Amino acid sequence: MTKKVGVAILGLGVVGGGTYQTLVEHHDFYLETQQVDISVEMVLDKNLERLKDLGVPQEIIAGSIEEVLANPNVDIVVETIGGIGVAKAFVTAALRDGKTVVTSNKELICKFSHELEKIARRNRCGLYYEASCVGGVPIIRTLLDGVQANKIQSMMGIVNGTTNYILTKMTYEGADYADALKEAQRLGYAEANPTADVDGFDSMYKLSILSSMAFHTKIPYTKIFREGISQIDVKDIAFGRELGYTLKLLAIGKNTDKGIEVRVHPTLIPNAHPLASVNDSFNAVYLTGDAVDDVMLYGRGAGALPTASAVVSDVIYAATHSDVKYSTFKNTATADSAVKFVSDFSSAYYIRVSAEDRAGVLAKISGIFGKYGISIVELAQKGDAVGGKVPLIIITHKTSENSVKRAVEKINAAGVGEVQSVIRVEK
Repeated sequence: MTKKVGVAILGLGVVGGGTYQTLVEHHDFYLETQQVDISVEMVLDKNLERLKDLGVPQEIIAGSIEEVLANPNVDIVVETIGGIGVAKAFVTAALRDGKTVVTSNKELICKFSHELEKIARRNRCGLYYEASCVGGVPIIRTLLDGVQANKIQSMMGIVNGTTNYILTKMTYEGADYADALKEAQRLGYAEANPTADVDGFDSMYKLSILSSMAFHTKIPYTKIFREGISQIDVKDIAFGRELGYTLKLLAIGKNTDKGIEVRVHPTLIPNAHPLASVNDSFNAVYLTGDAVDDVMLYGRGAGALPTASAVVSDVIYAATHSDVKYSTFKNTATADSAVKFVSDFSSAYYIRVSAEDRAGVLAKISGIFGKYGISIVELAQKGDAVGGKVPLIIITHKTSENSVKRAVEKINAAGVGEVQSVIRVEK
């Protein structure tokens, strides 16, 4: 039996426009394969010229959110406005009106899903957000309906296409960070103000959402260690490749015996690791479960149609499932008081030191590492002395974050050289 479902789209920018295009062009396909007759009943966007370019009929253009919610034919409201201002107000209003909401808004879900889900539960409507994380890659559906037999032990992901594109340019073309960023901006991968991407905020929001679902407990973004790529030197990427590593900005979550560790930072991974070959604007998430072992999902992490694919997937899921699923954990503003978070996490480290070119310096640097319990796997001099300084590259065994910080401070104060780069290594 065919089910008729009416959709309203709030915001017809890149993602909203792609969603409108997909729903209209694939209408008959969804009718045939999913037995749902999905019609776009209303759209809401201030840019009338953009709506005209998309071919939106004048009669379905709404002038306000009140007009959208007053339409009895609208069953599902799709929010692709972004941000946490107007978008939050509109989504809240839709849920209070009993409309199921589908959103691509990671910041909104990261910061306010606890509020929105409470309203959705009260009004017995759905809140879906597959498109909020990793574009067209179905990571949320996988966590909910694919690997739920597992206790997820860890996840590592390249979840931001902008930074991955920049690092790819730096890795394979030798571009410095500033030039690679300009190219990303020219191509539309990076915003004029790229802070959210390059400083790791975007990845942090996504990791908060995904790790909460993977570990079945609330992981507020405030618990996530964050470091971006703006200080990465192309020399370190080249030295890392010589040593068998590729640099990526990773979102990492681990559920360990000591507690949960969640972090976003540039990471050197072995060239043989599946994530090392994920390049340009592509994204991937690498999961490890106690039963399934390793699983990797790979695909386009952004763009009009890939993200629209995830939005429409949620629309179809909502249209074909009468039972609504909510979080598998207590979704609150803060973390459960019983959950431990690991701030002094363990990792191997890549450290580049501009060392004084004189006798005894190497022994002194090694001694400082030894004092803080840091064992060295590899130490190499890269290049000749310049201005009385030589570049030393050090790879450590697994050690604690705090030990490395203390050792770096000691080296910088000891008059033997300057630590110029510290990059974590996941083996």
